[in-house]
Amino acid sequence: MALPVRQQNTEPVQRWDPMADVQNLTSQLGRLFEGWDDLPSLLGDGSFLPMADVTEMDDAYIVEIELPGVDKKDIDISISGRRLLVTGERKEKERTGILRRRTRRVGQFRYEVLLPGAVDEDGVQAHLEDGVLTLRIPKASTERPHRIEVK
Repeated sequence: MALPVRQQNTEPVQRWDPMADVQNLTSQLGRLFEGWDDLPSLLGDGSFLPMADVTEMDDAYIVEIELPGVDKKDIDISISGRRLLVTGERKEKERTGILRRRTRRVGQFRYEVLLPGAVDEDGVQAHLEDGVLTLRIPKASTERPHRIEVK
């Protein structure tokens, strides 16, 4: 009795690259939403939300907010408890010629975040350099429990 012979597929195996699919989807979404920057802000008050990162260090929170073209005199920073609020305005620059396309937002901006832990409101430091506002917000010092010996 003869055993059936299995045919070998000589075509090369094509591997699936999930990152290629993600990049393709990102590209398609970018084209879909292109030009939507002209729509009214979703914040409801006409302001826009700048891009930002919040990093937790051992002793402080570092908040970096992208504010290219914003002068430091046009920024207002307040902190109350754990709530940080940064507001201000990116002013329209004077132009010569015809503006054909705008993708950069101008006008009022607002960034608000509730930090994860208690902070030292008096120790906050702010620095604007290369269009990035960097805030160093120290964590509140927590007293370590002292062991009390019973005599």
